[in-house]
Amino acid sequence: MIRKIPEPILNVIQALRKAGFEAFVVGGCVRDLLLEHAPKDWDITTNATPDQVLKIFPESFYENTFGTVGVKVPRFLETMPDYEYDIVEVTTYRTEGQYKDKRRPSEVNFTLSLKEDLARRDFTINAIAYGPTADEKWEVIDPYDGAKDLQKKIIRTVGEPEERFNEDALRLMRAVRLFAKLRDRTPPTVTSETKKTKLAHQWRIEENTEVAISKLSEHLKAVSPERIRDELSKIILSDSPSEGIAMLEKTGLLRFVLPELREGIGVTQNLHHIYTVWEHNLRALATCPSPKLETRLAALLHDVGKPRAKRGEGYYSTFYSHDHIGARLTEQMLTRLRFPKEIIRKSALLVDNHLFYYNVGEVTEASVRRLIKRVGLENMQDLMAVRIGDRLGSGVPKAKPYKLRHLEYMIEKVSHDPISAKMLAVNGHDLMNELRIPAGPKIGAIVEVLLAEVIENPELNTKEILLKRAQILQESDLQTLRELAREKIQEKKVAENDKIKKRHWVE
Repeated sequence: MIRKIPEPILNVIQALRKAGFEAFVVGGCVRDLLLEHAPKDWDITTNATPDQVLKIFPESFYENTFGTVGVKVPRFLETMPDYEYDIVEVTTYRTEGQYKDKRRPSEVNFTLSLKEDLARRDFTINAIAYGPTADEKWEVIDPYDGAKDLQKKIIRTVGEPEERFNEDALRLMRAVRLFAKLRDRTPPTVTSETKKTKLAHQWRIEENTEVAISKLSEHLKAVSPERIRDELSKIILSDSPSEGIAMLEKTGLLRFVLPELREGIGVTQNLHHIYTVWEHNLRALATCPSPKLETRLAALLHDVGKPRAKRGEGYYSTFYSHDHIGARLTEQMLTRLRFPKEIIRKSALLVDNHLFYYNVGEVTEASVRRLIKRVGLENMQDLMAVRIGDRLGSGVPKAKPYKLRHLEYMIEKVSHDPISAKMLAVNGHDLMNELRIPAGPKIGAIVEVLLAEVIENPELNTKEILLKRAQILQESDLQTLRELAREKIQEKKVAENDKIKKRHWVE
């Protein structure tokens, strides 16, 4: 069932039709419409040439040689929040010449045939158009049975697989990315029978297409690291990232993407693990609760250093310093793929610290502060997500046992805004400078009294009010007030601590 087409898209199509041209939505957006997913972007194909499109939409832009004009439309997408308008790509029907570099055609020729245009596309499920025909009735144009493949959940090339992949080697990665994106994620807790039933209705890569990917996998060498990185990122962020990585390995592509990760294949672990390093890394990615790219990368790569660190065999083998070795490998791999520096830094940091030690009653507040200082308070939730993936990826039933909840409590406790003089709108320097109170114990006593009073009545926490109150207090016997203040502050600290404990279900 096709859902309603957004008004800005209808307006572009109608404007092209009014000028005497054909126009259809095409590609991924039609695929998503047929799957009843909300498209994230929209593409239109037409028999109008780029110059003709520019005349119809004067404020549009044309900065390529592939016949694609960017047409500005009113905002209707959520993917570009900082822009005043959205962009709809309008591309002229075209055919393509030979692909000499396995990435781009040597020439592009415009055509009047929609079918010829669809024939140049990668996969049948992306070679579907939808729009008004001669009688103004909207129809699905599907010469390569993409809709049937959608129903069967098959990823298949348009025409001969080897021909399609020889044209553009990036399609090798794109097939796996679609496989990971379109699959339904199977929770790790399902029963074996449920899993068999669900897998029977999962997406798959058509046999001849998969064979061609494996046969031509070395062509991926011709693709730039940046393009490989983008496809890998989409796989990592998909609903089935571990299945995507496993398919990269099955088809021989992983050796050109993350070869270091393959070193864990068949590497057994010690008595704490039932899976090989390779299996464990995939399971950690599958169960990592974070939606962030850098955190999921860290979950996948957290034990990538184990094969190089392994000493001995069997239950008592060791992997000393595999966290540090893994952090260096993570940095090398992500740098090679041209990931942004912040993604590289963050992923390596999480890998380097994923073995943090914590046992209730053994670890002090000081050691928790040191962990926070080393990792950064802003990264603690991400580190926790990597640990959860690590635990579930080991086959344990609980993602967050009591000691991890207790650690979260300790993190919040030591990083919580303290019940201290920092809360006040004035400080000791203000008292000395503006009230001419000499430095000494009296300054501290006055501050503690002010803090106790602000705890009772936060509305008093203005510089003007507190300075007036301090002027009065400096003439008073502060010893008794100071003792009362300390009692009040301690009561507040205990109450705040109890609230934090309840949030994390600890005692």
